[in-house]
Amino acid sequence: MIIDGKKIAAEILYEIKQQVAVLPFVPVFCDILVGSDPASAQYVKMKAEAAEKIGMKFLNANFPASITTEQLEAEIKKINLTPFLCGLIIQLPLPEHINKTLVLNAIDPKIDVDCTGEINTQLFYSGKAYLEYPTARAVMKILDGCGIDLKTKQSLIIGFGQLAGRPVSFFFEQRGWPHAVARSKTENIAKLLKEADVIISAVGKPNLITGEKIKPGSIIIDAGTSEDGAGGVVGDVDFASVSKTASLVSPVPGGVGPITVACLLENVYNAAKSKILEN
Repeated sequence: MIIDGKKIAAEILYEIKQQVAVLPFVPVFCDILVGSDPASAQYVKMKAEAAEKIGMKFLNANFPASITTEQLEAEIKKINLTPFLCGLIIQLPLPEHINKTLVLNAIDPKIDVDCTGEINTQLFYSGKAYLEYPTARAVMKILDGCGIDLKTKQSLIIGFGQLAGRPVSFFFEQRGWPHAVARSKTENIAKLLKEADVIISAVGKPNLITGEKIKPGSIIIDAGTSEDGAGGVVGDVDFASVSKTASLVSPVPGGVGPITVACLLENVYNAAKSKILEN
């Protein structure tokens, strides 16, 4: 079976749309774009369209690649003050001369819906967050939809990055799901792949996982993305071979990606609810 990320995302977005409609204000969402990278611009456009379809307002904020860290920090602090702003993210990657940590920490934690700032990271891993990493949430929504008791399965998480691998591992720990984590220096990855009932890959390396490397009947969730050199996006999984061996596999594009956007906008809605409670 192939996981239909667009269908799952549409169901999530439908629910959010109903909830947004009864808010006393229209939530504003902003995705800051620095430079003119075509892939980044396309991602921003996709999120803008999704937000507007469910009744949110999208705020355009584009800056030249030549902007300095200090200038970008100042612009972010201005945008933080936008009335009814309930979500602010920065499209990554940033130009190399920008201090990523400083600009991500300039986002007001209450509207840091990508959870990239240090405050929301600390809240998440202390179990106190009301905003959760969208990609990690997307992976969990897929797993929850499978209807399988993962307490009796062995899972493998490949990659330990900020947005997917590490938070997915934390979710597994919270639920008591047995799992291993493979990082760049893990030596026995071939053995781990063959033993895993569930594999979540979030590395960004094409063809990292092929059909002959995995256990027949396993569940494969591809949360890795990289450009294919022709303007398209590919995942970590060689879909053609893996789909013949796995019982369930998520494609790229059309798998984790659309659900991640839906989970991001779910965070925007949750931030809007918190804004109401504050007032």
